[in-house]
Amino acid sequence: MTTIAPQTSKPWYLPTLSPEHGVYVMLAVSFLTGAAAAQHWTGATTLALICAYCGFQAEHPVSLQIKQRRSWKLRYLVWLSLYGGTAIAIALWLLWHSLQPGSLGAIYGAVGVATIVDGWSIWQRQQKSVWNELITFAAACAAAPLAYVATTGTLSPGVIALWLLNALFFSSAIFTVKLRKARTASVAAGAAFHAIATALVGLLWQAHWLAPVTAAAFGIALLKFGLILWQRDWYCNTQIQSVAMLETGTSFLFLVVAALSQLPAHLS
Repeated sequence: MTTIAPQTSKPWYLPTLSPEHGVYVMLAVSFLTGAAAAQHWTGATTLALICAYCGFQAEHPVSLQIKQRRSWKLRYLVWLSLYGGTAIAIALWLLWHSLQPGSLGAIYGAVGVATIVDGWSIWQRQQKSVWNELITFAAACAAAPLAYVATTGTLSPGVIALWLLNALFFSSAIFTVKLRKARTASVAAGAAFHAIATALVGLLWQAHWLAPVTAAAFGIALLKFGLILWQRDWYCNTQIQSVAMLETGTSFLFLVVAALSQLPAHLS
């Protein structure tokens, strides 16, 4: 029989906060590139940002509860309800007021499927697999089309391409971080990913879904990958804080290039 276990560590009223600092950067950069593509900021944009943040925070108590398995934890249930309830309420409000509810519905559906896949991977203790991380990173980068659709009410091929660009850029870190552990290190896998990603970005540019400068922002990931291979000994032995600074710095450069390339001339 499943029971709600008494709280033995932190009291139920203390918020759960995700320790995945990289995802905070990923969400912020993706959202801001989507807002830049929309070329203005409205009240709906702010609501979409809150929705994305709360949705991300709701995932944390879910994953903790799945890992715990044996009994329900009151703290996880409370904060899942608060974060999840806020995200769902805002999502429904945006859907109700959208000019293209099908576009928002597609974004919600994709994120929902990714959440289910991630939950199953956590249950199977496979949450750090490459495929699951690719899926969850792509879901986090859906903040870009969410910002755009919430602001403009429409979805365009260019915004889908922008979502893919963000997902490919941030997924680069999956293969570089895994180089730090002998069990997961694979230069060949990293090289293959970056080659395929470069080809996809090139196709999006050739199809005129991405502007040349916007597409060129992926070059920052290529430069980072090359730098890491060049200084692999340092990268594999340095403190994780240095890795985080490298990832944050390159993410900021990506944001500058990708966002400014989409702003109107009088703003950029």
